[in-house]
Amino acid sequence: MKFFVCSDIHGDLNALQLALAAFERSGASQILLLGDLLNHGPRNALPEAYNPMAVAELLNRYAEKIISVRGNCDSEVDQALISFPVLGEHNQLFIGRRRVFLCHGHTYTVETPPVLPAGSIFVSGHTHVPVAEQQGELFLFNPGSVSIPRQGWAASYGLLEQDRLTVLDLNNHDVLKECALT
Repeated sequence: MKFFVCSDIHGDLNALQLALAAFERSGASQILLLGDLLNHGPRNALPEAYNPMAVAELLNRYAEKIISVRGNCDSEVDQALISFPVLGEHNQLFIGRRRVFLCHGHTYTVETPPVLPAGSIFVSGHTHVPVAEQQGELFLFNPGSVSIPRQGWAASYGLLEQDRLTVLDLNNHDVLKECALT
């Protein structure tokens, strides 16, 4: 099974269109959204293609394929526009026997993750910086941001598969980070 992982859209319609095109090409069956879907937030510059209503409409077309968590810029008002649940602080799924913990990354962080079994994957967004690595007994995965990347990184998305974590450039699909799940 392959999951497409996307975070920090921040209402950027062009970024979402590129991300969904990448999802369609990827062969992934589900989209994992890690929050900050519609609003840009007070610390971020307004994205050039800022159109939260159109972003909500486009995301709703994929509602059956989306598992989402709430970001620090998401609110109850956003849920009124979106047809899938977006207000859960975290979610979990399993790939085989491996636990995958999904959150935005502002409450649980890589420095303060929840208690998870060895070999689990901690998946978060929030920092807008891609990560795919093993740290101690956990695997850390952050797809970066499709809209407002930071620290000189390109806009990016992730693929979560049974045997690896991969972060790819949103525009040219080059691998930015990769980690084998051992």
